Amino acid sequence: MCNKRKTRLEDRKDISNTFVFSTYPMSVNKVFLGLLIIMFIPATANSQQEVATETFEQTQFWTSINSTARISKRWGMIADIHLRRNNFISDPNFYFLRLGAAYWLNDQISFVGGTAALWRATETDSGRKYALERRVYQQALWRAIIGKITFLQRVRVEQRWQEVLNTNSGAKDRVRFSSRFRFLISAAVQVFKDPRLPRPVLSNEILFHSGKEIIYNTFDQNRLFLGFNQRIGKNLMVDYGYMLVYQQQYTGNQYDLNHTFRFFLYYSPDFRKRADDDLPHYPVGGIE
Repeated sequence: MCNKRKTRLEDRKDISNTFVFSTYPMSVNKVFLGLLIIMFIPATANSQQEVATETFEQTQFWTSINSTARISKRWGMIADIHLRRNNFISDPNFYFLRLGAAYWLNDQISFVGGTAALWRATETDSGRKYALERRVYQQALWRAIIGKITFLQRVRVEQRWQEVLNTNSGAKDRVRFSSRFRFLISAAVQVFKDPRLPRPVLSNEILFHSGKEIIYNTFDQNRLFLGFNQRIGKNLMVDYGYMLVYQQQYTGNQYDLNHTFRFFLYYSPDFRKRADDDLPHYPVGGIE
């Protein structure tokens, strides 16, 4: 009798184990099924939505005047003006102005905040028009000299309001808002003892952006620069060289590959009564 009762209990235990999944609450089953769908459907969707990519290659010329004025021990101002052209110098690409206030925390770290405006050339059926882009930006910069190498890292965040023009009439169709996040690192090597001679420079900046209309191109662009930096006066420096700009368009499957010759002038006046050695003055503005 005892053995029969034990057998029945084991049979019931086996039956309950067999149907353990079905006895879970319905909501748990739905969650499990949902996870399976999330795991497998994106791969299928991506394979169905693959579109051939297009790359547009061109040459550009980019020049600018970048000024950083040191007013006091901690405070200063920046002002930049940029000009970039397509087909080397034949056609306009954009005109750019930037203003900002700078604060030096110490001899390595500085912060900048300000506003900017960019006028981008846009071809429409009614001729060439210029779309205005307004910006507010915040920047943190770290600079250090280790041996003969000057390292620089910069993080910049931008809030952008871009006019989108009607391709037929050229009139403003809407304003697109987005936020952009930029990360730059560069290194300049002091090859010669004479500081007036050129220093080789290698830098790279990667840019991401987000917004309501940023659907297919969270990656915005990458800017790789190889060139030289040279002091030509007490408060004047230039850098010049080759920049490769690889940019993804809003469509997601179209890219620009720009071979750019860059020539930047840096003007850095120091209006302090006494320039501190412990807080060296250096440009904190720069590239658009």
